[in-house]
Amino acid sequence: MKSLKKFVVELKKRLNDTMTLNNGVELYVDAKYNEFQHRVTEGPIVSVPAKYDCGATPGDTLYFHHLVVINGGQTLTGEDDHYLVHYHPETATESQAIAYKGKDGITLLGGWGLLEPVEETKNQESDAIEIVKLKEEKVTKGRVAFTAPWIEELGVKVGDVVGFPKNMDYRIKIDGKEYYRTRAHDFLYVEES
Repeated sequence: MKSLKKFVVELKKRLNDTMTLNNGVELYVDAKYNEFQHRVTEGPIVSVPAKYDCGATPGDTLYFHHLVVINGGQTLTGEDDHYLVHYHPETATESQAIAYKGKDGITLLGGWGLLEPVEETKNQESDAIEIVKLKEEKVTKGRVAFTAPWIEELGVKVGDVVGFPKNMDYRIKIDGKEYYRTRAHDFLYVEES
Protein backbone atom coordinates (compact mmCIF):
# COMPACT_ATOMS: atom_id res chain seq x y z
CA MET A 1 0.00 0.00 0.00
CA LYS A 2 1.25 3.48 -0.85
CA SER A 3 -0.44 6.54 0.61
CA LEU A 4 -0.47 9.59 -1.65
CA LYS A 5 -0.63 12.61 0.69
CA LYS A 6 -1.11 11.18 4.20
CA PHE A 7 0.75 9.05 6.67
CA VAL A 8 -0.77 5.74 7.68
CA VAL A 9 -0.07 4.56 11.23
CA GLU A 10 -1.01 1.33 12.97
CA LEU A 11 -2.71 1.74 16.35
CA LYS A 12 -3.85 -1.18 18.47
CA LYS A 13 -5.99 1.22 20.53
CA ARG A 14 -7.02 4.89 20.43
CA LEU A 15 -6.81 5.54 24.17
CA ASN A 16 -4.14 4.80 26.75
CA ASP A 17 -6.56 3.05 29.08
CA THR A 18 -4.14 0.89 31.07
CA MET A 19 -1.17 1.54 33.30
CA THR A 20 1.46 -0.86 34.58
CA LEU A 21 2.68 -0.60 38.16
CA ASN A 22 6.31 -1.16 39.19
CA ASN A 23 5.47 -4.71 40.24
CA GLY A 24 4.13 -5.54 36.75
CA VAL A 25 0.44 -5.42 37.64
CA GLU A 26 -1.61 -3.81 34.85
CA LEU A 27 -4.57 -1.63 35.84
CA TYR A 28 -7.46 -0.40 33.70
CA VAL A 29 -7.99 3.38 33.63
CA ASP A 30 -11.49 4.68 32.86
CA ALA A 31 -10.67 7.33 30.28
CA LYS A 32 -14.24 8.45 29.54
CA TYR A 33 -14.01 11.32 32.05
CA ASN A 34 -10.83 12.74 30.53
CA GLU A 35 -10.52 11.25 27.08
CA PHE A 36 -8.39 14.19 25.86
CA GLN A 37 -5.58 13.37 28.30
CA HIS A 38 -5.58 9.66 27.40
CA ARG A 39 -5.62 9.83 23.58
CA VAL A 40 -2.87 7.95 21.77
CA THR A 41 -0.59 10.40 19.92
CA GLU A 42 2.07 8.10 18.48
CA GLY A 43 2.31 4.97 16.42
CA PRO A 44 4.46 3.04 13.95
CA ILE A 45 4.37 4.30 10.38
CA VAL A 46 2.90 1.83 7.87
CA SER A 47 3.04 4.16 4.86
CA VAL A 48 4.57 7.60 4.18
CA PRO A 49 3.07 10.24 1.84
CA ALA A 50 4.32 9.42 -1.70
CA LYS A 51 3.82 13.03 -2.81
CA TYR A 52 6.26 14.46 -0.24
CA ASP A 53 9.81 13.46 0.69
CA CYS A 54 9.71 13.99 4.44
CA GLY A 55 12.53 11.61 5.39
CA ALA A 56 10.37 9.22 7.40
CA THR A 57 10.20 5.54 6.52
CA PRO A 58 7.80 2.71 7.39
CA GLY A 59 8.64 1.42 10.86
CA ASP A 60 9.61 4.86 12.23
CA THR A 61 7.44 6.26 15.03
CA LEU A 62 5.10 9.10 14.07
CA TYR A 63 3.94 11.64 16.67
CA PHE A 64 0.65 13.24 15.70
CA HIS A 65 -2.13 15.62 16.75
CA HIS A 66 -4.72 14.22 19.15
CA LEU A 67 -7.50 14.79 16.58
CA VAL A 68 -6.28 11.75 14.62
CA VAL A 69 -8.12 9.41 17.02
CA ILE A 70 -11.11 11.55 18.08
CA ASN A 71 -14.59 10.16 17.36
CA GLY A 72 -13.16 6.91 16.03
CA GLY A 73 -10.54 8.64 13.91
CA GLN A 74 -10.17 8.28 10.16
CA THR A 75 -9.40 4.62 9.62
CA LEU A 76 -8.15 3.19 6.36
CA THR A 77 -10.97 1.37 4.58
CA GLY A 78 -10.88 -2.31 5.50
CA GLU A 79 -8.15 -1.82 8.13
CA ASP A 80 -9.65 -0.98 11.54
CA ASP A 81 -6.24 -0.50 13.18
CA HIS A 82 -4.72 1.70 10.43
CA TYR A 83 -5.32 5.45 10.79
CA LEU A 84 -4.78 8.25 8.27
CA VAL A 85 -2.75 11.25 9.46
CA HIS A 86 -3.03 14.45 7.40
CA TYR A 87 0.30 15.89 6.29
CA HIS A 88 1.43 19.08 4.61
CA PRO A 89 5.17 19.81 4.51
CA GLU A 90 4.90 23.56 5.15
CA THR A 91 1.68 24.35 6.99
CA ALA A 92 1.02 23.09 10.52
CA THR A 93 -2.65 24.09 10.30
CA GLU A 94 -3.04 21.47 7.54
CA SER A 95 -0.77 18.86 9.11
CA GLN A 96 -1.59 16.48 11.95
CA ALA A 97 1.89 14.93 11.71
CA ILE A 98 4.08 16.73 14.28
CA ALA A 99 7.36 14.77 14.24
CA TYR A 100 8.82 11.35 13.69
CA LYS A 101 11.56 9.32 15.34
CA GLY A 102 13.85 7.45 12.99
CA LYS A 103 17.41 6.21 13.11
CA ASP A 104 18.71 9.81 13.33
CA GLY A 105 16.45 10.81 16.26
CA ILE A 106 13.51 13.23 16.32
CA THR A 107 12.66 15.21 13.18
CA LEU A 108 9.97 17.92 13.17
CA LEU A 109 7.37 17.96 10.42
CA GLY A 110 5.09 20.46 8.68
CA GLY A 111 5.67 23.72 10.54
CA TRP A 112 5.46 22.28 14.06
CA GLY A 113 7.71 23.03 17.02
CA LEU A 114 8.38 21.07 20.22
CA LEU A 115 9.18 23.06 23.35
CA GLU A 116 10.49 21.89 26.71
CA PRO A 117 8.65 23.30 29.73
CA VAL A 118 10.40 26.26 31.37
CA GLU A 119 10.28 26.72 35.11
CA GLU A 120 8.87 30.16 35.81
CA THR A 121 10.53 31.95 38.71
CA LYS A 122 8.12 33.46 41.17
CA ASN A 123 9.06 36.75 42.75
CA GLN A 124 7.94 36.87 46.34
CA GLU A 125 7.97 40.38 47.70
CA SER A 126 7.95 39.42 51.37
CA ASP A 127 9.24 36.61 53.55
CA ALA A 128 6.27 37.05 55.90
CA ILE A 129 3.42 36.94 53.39
CA GLU A 130 3.06 34.27 50.76
CA ILE A 131 0.62 34.88 47.93
CA VAL A 132 -1.42 31.79 47.13
CA LYS A 133 -3.31 31.56 43.86
CA LEU A 134 -6.18 29.13 43.56
CA LYS A 135 -6.14 29.25 39.78
CA GLU A 136 -3.14 27.82 37.95
CA GLU A 137 -1.58 30.30 35.55
CA LYS A 138 -1.52 29.28 31.90
CA VAL A 139 1.83 28.38 30.38
CA THR A 140 2.93 30.86 27.71
CA LYS A 141 6.55 30.00 27.01
CA GLY A 142 8.91 27.08 26.44
CA ARG A 143 12.46 26.21 25.40
CA VAL A 144 12.99 25.10 21.78
CA ALA A 145 13.94 21.41 21.87
CA PHE A 146 14.49 20.61 18.17
CA THR A 147 15.16 22.71 15.10
CA ALA A 148 13.77 22.72 11.58
CA PRO A 149 14.08 25.09 8.60
CA TRP A 150 10.84 26.94 9.48
CA ILE A 151 12.16 27.56 13.01
CA GLU A 152 15.57 28.72 11.77
CA GLU A 153 13.82 31.14 9.34
CA LEU A 154 12.43 32.89 12.42
CA GLY A 155 15.96 33.35 13.77
CA VAL A 156 15.27 30.87 16.57
CA LYS A 157 17.60 28.04 17.62
CA VAL A 158 17.58 25.09 20.00
CA GLY A 159 17.72 26.30 23.61
CA ASP A 160 15.99 29.64 22.95
CA VAL A 161 12.99 30.43 25.14
CA VAL A 162 10.01 31.49 23.04
CA GLY A 163 6.60 32.82 23.97
CA PHE A 164 3.35 31.49 22.55
CA PRO A 165 -0.34 32.45 22.94
CA LYS A 166 -2.28 31.56 26.08
CA ASN A 167 -4.08 28.18 26.00
CA MET A 168 -1.66 26.78 23.40
CA ASP A 169 0.25 24.58 25.86
CA TYR A 170 -0.84 21.26 24.36
CA ARG A 171 1.36 18.48 25.68
CA ILE A 172 2.78 15.45 23.97
CA LYS A 173 5.10 12.76 25.34
CA ILE A 174 8.08 11.55 23.37
CA ASP A 175 10.26 8.86 24.93
CA GLY A 176 8.67 9.57 28.32
CA LYS A 177 9.51 13.29 28.21
CA GLU A 178 6.79 15.91 28.02
CA TYR A 179 6.89 18.70 25.42
CA TYR A 180 4.54 21.47 24.36
CA ARG A 181 3.61 21.10 20.73
CA THR A 182 2.91 24.36 18.99
CA ARG A 183 3.04 25.75 15.50
CA ALA A 184 6.22 27.69 14.81
CA HIS A 185 4.20 30.52 13.28
CA ASP A 186 2.59 30.97 16.72
CA PHE A 187 5.92 31.89 18.37
CA LEU A 188 5.38 35.42 19.67
CA TYR A 189 8.87 36.39 20.86
CA VAL A 190 12.32 35.10 21.75
CA GLU A 191 13.66 35.97 25.20
CA GLU A 192 16.99 37.75 25.14
CA SER A 193 19.76 36.53 27.43
